[in-house]
Amino acid sequence: MTDAARESVESALEQAPVVSHLNPPPSYLLGDHPIPTGREEIWRFTPLKRLRGILEGEASADHLTWETSLPEGVTLTEISAEQALEIGELAPNDRPSALAAANAGAALLLDVPGDTELTEPVVVRLHGESVDHLVWGRLIVRAGRFSKATVVIAHTGSARYSAITSVLVGDGADLNVLTLQDWDDDAVHLGRDAIRVGRDAHVRHTSVSFGGDLVRMHANVEYAGPGGEAELLGLYFADDGQHLEHRLFADHTAPKTKSNVVYKGALQGQGAHTVWIGNVLIRKVAEGIETYEENRNLVLSDGCQADSVPNLEIETGEIEGAGHASATARFDDEQLFYLRSRGVSEKEARRLVVHGFFNDLIRKIGIPDIEEKLLETVEAELAKNVLKGL
Repeated sequence: MTDAARESVESALEQAPVVSHLNPPPSYLLGDHPIPTGREEIWRFTPLKRLRGILEGEASADHLTWETSLPEGVTLTEISAEQALEIGELAPNDRPSALAAANAGAALLLDVPGDTELTEPVVVRLHGESVDHLVWGRLIVRAGRFSKATVVIAHTGSARYSAITSVLVGDGADLNVLTLQDWDDDAVHLGRDAIRVGRDAHVRHTSVSFGGDLVRMHANVEYAGPGGEAELLGLYFADDGQHLEHRLFADHTAPKTKSNVVYKGALQGQGAHTVWIGNVLIRKVAEGIETYEENRNLVLSDGCQADSVPNLEIETGEIEGAGHASATARFDDEQLFYLRSRGVSEKEARRLVVHGFFNDLIRKIGIPDIEEKLLETVEAELAKNVLKGL
């Protein structure tokens, strides 16, 4: 690039804020998030009719049942919408999260005090009673400076649920967040988890989706200072007719920051559909950053569809490294042949391949009880289709 061209590009960047084409500007105004038609880039993979009216934004007094396990010092309190803004809630950047903020009104604040190191996880269990219930959720998870904690948010039962969640990670803190979507077969869940990582802080966010008719999860991360690190992990297993969609956005807004995205999914049964959209924006100020995003899909039967689209948007060449990878494939015939040639039955060989596909990621979760439950869930999913006739 010539000096004149470089100056022209830099001038353009300075005159207008950069906006990712996959992530609309954040705004609480519903007028900034019109009802989608399905032709928009951020909605073209989602079957809008199966959202059952969520995007219309009807007010509702329905709610989920909350059960919590809070270690000493951790609090869960209701705060006003004004207090949520003062605390630093990240504004919604799509219509479902904007509707959740508008209709939920008050927010719940899950607060881990600074300099606290928890030896047991914070557990929040949310349960819905019926898909006829329309529920709006608004949650802020705040980890104080130099704290260390694990937070588990598990969804079960049935509902039409749309939620906006902000995760605020203080300077030097270490936070592990797991969201588990284990809904009944008819549930609809639209969720947005927006994460702000403080200076020299570390966050691991894991999204696990097995249940539900339609689940669309959106995880965003941005940085409040240099040195922040974010791991965005995910697992999903789609059955007959299920639509499981995960969208990721790592916005490198500070230098010397890191992001690492790894999502793995499996599909089986007629009409099973998964969507993974990854996007990393490296801004001009974000020199010396490192980022990598990876998505792997294992197709276990005919009639499935896996869409996988990684993206990189780069404004500066002064980076340590950036890359992405995506792959979708069926069972590896060589792996199956190797196992069969050593006396392993076809059923056991297929089971071992799937468990091997998921196992390394499950072991990164760091919560033994959850890891064992997920391995059992994978086994149960396999019994529905792949292993059924063997």
